Amino acid sequence: MNGQHNPIERSAEFNYHLLRNALENFSKNIAELDAAEYQQAFAKAEKTFTLESLVIASPEAQAIVIPQTEVDSAVQAVSARYPEEADFIADLSNNGLDVVSLRSALYRELLFNAVMQSVSTQHPAVSDLDVHLFYEMNHERFEEPEQRSASHILITINADFPENARAAATARINEIAQKLDGRPNRFKDFAKRYSECPTAMDGGKLGTVKRGQLYAELETTLFNLEEKEISPVVESELGFHLLLCEKIKPAKRIPLSKAAPKIRETLELRGRRNCQKAWLAQLKERYSSQNAGTASTPSMPALT
Repeated sequence: MNGQHNPIERSAEFNYHLLRNALENFSKNIAELDAAEYQQAFAKAEKTFTLESLVIASPEAQAIVIPQTEVDSAVQAVSARYPEEADFIADLSNNGLDVVSLRSALYRELLFNAVMQSVSTQHPAVSDLDVHLFYEMNHERFEEPEQRSASHILITINADFPENARAAATARINEIAQKLDGRPNRFKDFAKRYSECPTAMDGGKLGTVKRGQLYAELETTLFNLEEKEISPVVESELGFHLLLCEKIKPAKRIPLSKAAPKIRETLELRGRRNCQKAWLAQLKERYSSQNAGTASTPSMPALT
């Protein structure tokens, strides 16, 4: 451990939490953390380790069995990240772990996850009425904005090239517009022939867009065109454009029948999380009342 770090006595299982937080937050091993990073990772590790200890010491955890094969697979998944077994062992040692303590830490993690999953299943089932009420109270979530299929022709402005100087570019785009003469059936061929955008290869297609995806000048013009209408010349920071509005897809609300599966999934996830939060709050309160005036850590079940 870096000499700047606080010399705090830690269990190997705690080191696993410290390492996990170091990797998640800083992409570093424990020994690579600077003093400030170490303190941050240590504080988070204290919280996650304490919570894990509390959960796996709960009565609910006693009814859960983690198969040895599941622990074996978890250890194998970690070791498989290393090219050689020796590298795996060395990295564990550098972070205050060995295979035995890693196995214990992974067992704790699997047990914690299993308990939380078990607790989450206790939430009431989501009813059709719940889904309907959520839909009615959150209409804005199910609005599909207006979209428009569009193509464009671009003539760039670049003072380094005489043919793209502002005056020349203006003359060229106006000439193209005059030749098009508002005929959308010719737009694709003109884009392929004259446009200086890579989309020229596909007839100038911009695809289907909604508000917020184009330059403001282009968006304002496009969303004021009628279907099959060609715009007047529009300037953006890229240069001069002609826009063709190919198709208008009006704004609409997603029907309940289509939205229902996602709503049910959202409500079920919310219900599971709320159930877990309520259970954890009760668990912490029960532990606090049982250990008032002490600073002991919950006793852990043995790895079997």
